[in-house]
Amino acid sequence: MKIDNITLAFWNKIVLKNVNIEIKTWEFVFFIWHSWSWKTSLIRALIWDFKPLYGDIVLDNWWFLYKNLNEEVLSAYRRSIGVVFQDYKLMESKSVYENVAFAMEVCGYNDKYIQKKVPESLEQVGLLSKKDKFVSELSGWEKQRVSIARALVHNPNIIIWDEPTWNLDPDTAGEVMSIFDDLNKEWKTVIIATHDKNVVDKFKKRVIAFKEKEVFSDVSKWVYEL
Repeated sequence: MKIDNITLAFWNKIVLKNVNIEIKTWEFVFFIWHSWSWKTSLIRALIWDFKPLYGDIVLDNWWFLYKNLNEEVLSAYRRSIGVVFQDYKLMESKSVYENVAFAMEVCGYNDKYIQKKVPESLEQVGLLSKKDKFVSELSGWEKQRVSIARALVHNPNIIIWDEPTWNLDPDTAGEVMSIFDDLNKEWKTVIIATHDKNVVDKFKKRVIAFKEKEVFSDVSKWVYEL
């Protein structure tokens, strides 16, 4: 994936400008920043939910996500990414099973395959026993695990996570991050937006820092430094 000279604007206000980043297959990358304003917009741009003012997202097959997108490309791309949002974006009135199944339904999988994969994904995060519970009945940590299961259910190549540890104690945060470190070792590309210095310093992956609407630094095996 390549972020190709994109400029993002929100309500006519530029939040990021002239950003060029290439993320290679199987990399583990942290995004860190001074301001909150760019983060959600950038993540939305990466998942085909926020069109850049200029520039584009170039996929590994050299398709441009916004310039020459069609239904076939979009469907393939949706199957290749999994996203865990900071606020989870779960449907509170639906069951745990229904929330995870929805991620597969929008990607066009058939019912038989969904019925097979959803329990496997819930088992992976320790929530199979609560598959029939409404999301509104779950704790915050359980909701986050539903989000993880939903992101992983179709075995994506790229995983994007927005603030994975913002409401977790240090032990739980370490447990969660270990899951994604293991996934990276299983040849998944991992992109995490965070301001958690402890996590960044511990894992010492590639760190891309943003400052004043631009990329400020891009260093491999680095620590949290702004």
